[in-house]
Amino acid sequence: MKKIKLISSLLIVLLAFGVFTIVPQVNAADDTINFGYVQWPGVTIKTHVAAKIADYLGYETKMTAASQAIIFKSLETKDLDVFLGNWLPTMKMHFDKYQEKGAVHNVRVNLEDVVYRTAVPKYVWEAGVRSLADLNEHADKFDQEIYGIEPGNDGNLIIQEAIKNNTYNLEDWTLRESSTAGMLSSVKRAYRNEEWIAFNGWKPHYMNVLFDLKYLKDPEGIWGENDSVHTVARNGYQAENPNFYKFLEQFAVPAPIQNKWIDEYQNKGRDPEEVAEEWIANNLDIVNQWVFGVKTTDGQMARKAISNKINNN
Repeated sequence: MKKIKLISSLLIVLLAFGVFTIVPQVNAADDTINFGYVQWPGVTIKTHVAAKIADYLGYETKMTAASQAIIFKSLETKDLDVFLGNWLPTMKMHFDKYQEKGAVHNVRVNLEDVVYRTAVPKYVWEAGVRSLADLNEHADKFDQEIYGIEPGNDGNLIIQEAIKNNTYNLEDWTLRESSTAGMLSSVKRAYRNEEWIAFNGWKPHYMNVLFDLKYLKDPEGIWGENDSVHTVARNGYQAENPNFYKFLEQFAVPAPIQNKWIDEYQNKGRDPEEVAEEWIANNLDIVNQWVFGVKTTDGQMARKAISNKINNN
């Protein structure tokens, strides 16, 4: 049974009186996989797909929604095993800290052809705002504001750092933090009235279908280059669960597929587990590639077991 929980803190203080107690961590012997995910549509639905496949393999799965900072800390403390949404270089400041400590590592790139940076409607781009360097020239039309998503998000931090350092002459600007839904509501309202707005945009995401938008050039490189999304595992997990780790090494999602998942989940408002189940049942050819050489917890070949479960439902 999948359990989804929101957590505000995953830090546990162990008190010892002369004798240290060793707290056992979840491992392969328990047949449990702890997934962490940030509540972005893409990584949310992608985690549901991976977790549903793990369910079919006989694993107990737990999913924890949290901020990036808590997810990486929880990987270090072994409260989480896997994170499928390490968007680099945007999350570099969080990831590098724990990688350098030997707590986490990238397993592989699971999504390419991605972008995360400041975006504007096409009519703003056609009016001459084609670079972050052009924003301040038209500050009044933007009300000196850039719209972001949830507090603590790396994209927000990038803009806040640019404001602090007066990069692109943004020192008098403000970042308006919100949520993905809140930000997109503001974009929709501005777009409807052809008002000027700058915001944190990314793809794959259905915003690229809803709005005719453009991503601004970044000559100072504050957003980094060559975006890709990586699967992260806590160090030691490969040795503990080599079977599921093999799946992680083979799990990669083409952008058009993730676009469809996001559309079904967020734009159409469907339950993410239902979307995952339906897609897996209709795309066993792709799933079979992901689980090639992988077995169920009771030693069966994964491909045959998944097919049997789907056909018997």
